[in-house]
Amino acid sequence: MQTLSLAQARRIALAAQGFLDPPHAKPTMRTFARTLERTGVLQVDSVNVLQRAHYMPLYSRMGPYDTGLLHRAAERSPRKVVEYWAHVQAFMPVELWPVMQHRMDYYREAKGSKWWGDVGDASMRERILKEVRARGPVTARDLDDGAPRTKEHWGWNWSDTRKVLDILYMFGELAIAGRNGQFEIRYDLPERVIPADVLALPTPTPAEAHRELVRRAARSHGVATVQDLRDYYRMTVADTAAAVAALVEAGELLPVEVEGWKRPAYLHRDARLPRRVAARALLSPFDPVVWERARTEALFDFFYRIEIYVPKDKRVHGYYVLPFLLGDRIVGRVDLKADRATGRLLVHAAYAEPGAPPDTAAELAAELRRLAGWLGLADIVVAPLGDLAPALAAEVAGL
Repeated sequence: MQTLSLAQARRIALAAQGFLDPPHAKPTMRTFARTLERTGVLQVDSVNVLQRAHYMPLYSRMGPYDTGLLHRAAERSPRKVVEYWAHVQAFMPVELWPVMQHRMDYYREAKGSKWWGDVGDASMRERILKEVRARGPVTARDLDDGAPRTKEHWGWNWSDTRKVLDILYMFGELAIAGRNGQFEIRYDLPERVIPADVLALPTPTPAEAHRELVRRAARSHGVATVQDLRDYYRMTVADTAAAVAALVEAGELLPVEVEGWKRPAYLHRDARLPRRVAARALLSPFDPVVWERARTEALFDFFYRIEIYVPKDKRVHGYYVLPFLLGDRIVGRVDLKADRATGRLLVHAAYAEPGAPPDTAAELAAELRRLAGWLGLADIVVAPLGDLAPALAAEVAGL
């Protein structure tokens, strides 16, 4: 069995995620498609303290780009991506729609959705489907009759109409046609969202779907454990293990040992092992490189937790903290906020990791300047919090 050093595993993982591709002066739809092929999915999240989650992984890999590329891919015909519960709520390649049919069937049989129990009777669901069929892409607000909203779930305030629309979307009876300027979902019938050639594809069996999802997860990870592969498309361990066994037998996955890992690992047969990775990127908390925290710690010796939901006085590093990737290592972290009203990128805190190279502050300053430019912010303000903050402030002042 092949043995990989931890450094080799890191380089394989970063290459699989697209960090060998140099940033383009002006990324195109072709650049977007290549980058999406690497990440597989783009997690969607409503937090907008810096930039919405689904935009950031593209920026981290492509450099400054027109976010309209994602809108075109998701909302114009022929659509290239569509939202579904893939990792969690995420943009996925549109050809995965039939592959997710087994998941839609599961939710339908469970008579509920990802958040809610059985909400609304069959007649209510049919009425809402009829309205969507007649009116085209609609938000819950478009259909809402003013029914009271509940606050049973922290951070949510959904009407019954919104809950039923969500359930129908989880069942695959509705699809997401896009979002409006308030980030509200616009629902429509699948046949008006998903390209006809995709809808005409045969529906794979659950076992075939599991193999396809694990195959894609393995390509995106390069090298991974069963737990890593399971998490990418939020599968069960049993389904993932069965798919891994089938792909090993087919020669698509190769069992390997990784230095320091206690669990067996699997290398995708097409994974690249570069001699060097020259990345420089800020990673969103929802980036595939760091979203599975145990994997992040195993690959980078980097302990990371998102602290958005932690009370302010109990946070260790800050509210919206992004790891800083330099070369093939995570060398620091920064708590960032886009203050759009004043046109400033605020660095609330900056911390270096043990063993961070001497040029960390200079490289981070350059990356923050690039990020600020992409976000349309003129200034960078570094607060004096964190061991990296003084050096970073000096570098930013010298830009």
